[in-house]
Amino acid sequence: MNTSKKLVVIPADSPTQIEGSPHLDILKKHAEVELYSDFPSTQAEKMRRVENADVLINSRSSLHWSGEEFSSLPKLKMMSTCSVGVDGLDLDGAKKAGVIICNQPGSNAPFVSEHAIALMLGVAKRTSSYTAQLKAGIWSYVNGVFLKGKTLGIIGTGNIGKQTAEMAKALGMNVIAWTYNPNLEWSKSTGINYVDLDELLQTSDVVSLHTRLSPDTEGFIGEKEINSMKPGAMLINVGRGALIDTSAMVSALHSGQLGGAGLDVFDVEPITKDHPILECDNVVLTPHTADVVPEGVDVLNAGAVKNVLAFLEGKPINIVNP
Repeated sequence: MNTSKKLVVIPADSPTQIEGSPHLDILKKHAEVELYSDFPSTQAEKMRRVENADVLINSRSSLHWSGEEFSSLPKLKMMSTCSVGVDGLDLDGAKKAGVIICNQPGSNAPFVSEHAIALMLGVAKRTSSYTAQLKAGIWSYVNGVFLKGKTLGIIGTGNIGKQTAEMAKALGMNVIAWTYNPNLEWSKSTGINYVDLDELLQTSDVVSLHTRLSPDTEGFIGEKEINSMKPGAMLINVGRGALIDTSAMVSALHSGQLGGAGLDVFDVEPITKDHPILECDNVVLTPHTADVVPEGVDVLNAGAVKNVLAFLEGKPINIVNP
């Protein structure tokens, strides 16, 4: 492999994602690697770290990148993400600047789908609120939800949505789905039927979001959609926080229109101590960690390095802005 020792920069491996990974050791055999284990404190520091980079690895997707920033980095030719989502990147701006962006389609699906099921179970069984009550010395209970036979509505049947649907079906749930581009072969093979969005919202006991964030899907679940759901239905989100109108969700949780919510993603990350979701009962919250298990981290690290090595060989893969 002739790489001419390109410079690969990891500008903010915080929290730690790829530092110490054996996959990074492999990359170091083919390129110079600079890794920063902290978050840049200023915009100037962010740009200083990457000014000489030929390649960036955006670990944790912790930094967002604008078209203006891409255009100010004339040496930069490629960015590899430790993620599937690329909503924090200006793809068109990168393309105009001659920078290709490579992600990891489907790589984290087994981990995120399992997490979605865990959030659903946690909300249904009120594990978070019961734990808080017991710590406060309160021994009381209300009815939970028996999920077998209940209807789960999956919004978005990419890799994660499909695997979540299949896991829920194995639990004995009735699963229906809506997506922009239905996969009829998958539907036929699994017996999971596509329905229109209104029907899904009106008939589901649990609604789980798996569609990508785009201008078309920002605020996809708002007051109108929540009010059309069954009273007491549960809402699960392992996609992106901005898919849901947070104010509408919080209001519905307080009123009882929503019976609970399981969230791994938020409109602002990290959430602040005064975020309104923290005042809601029967919510199960995790800090955007659906794929943060050793197996998941290893898969993402391997994929990020694989993308870089393919680029260095002149055969880039998984390009999202061709």
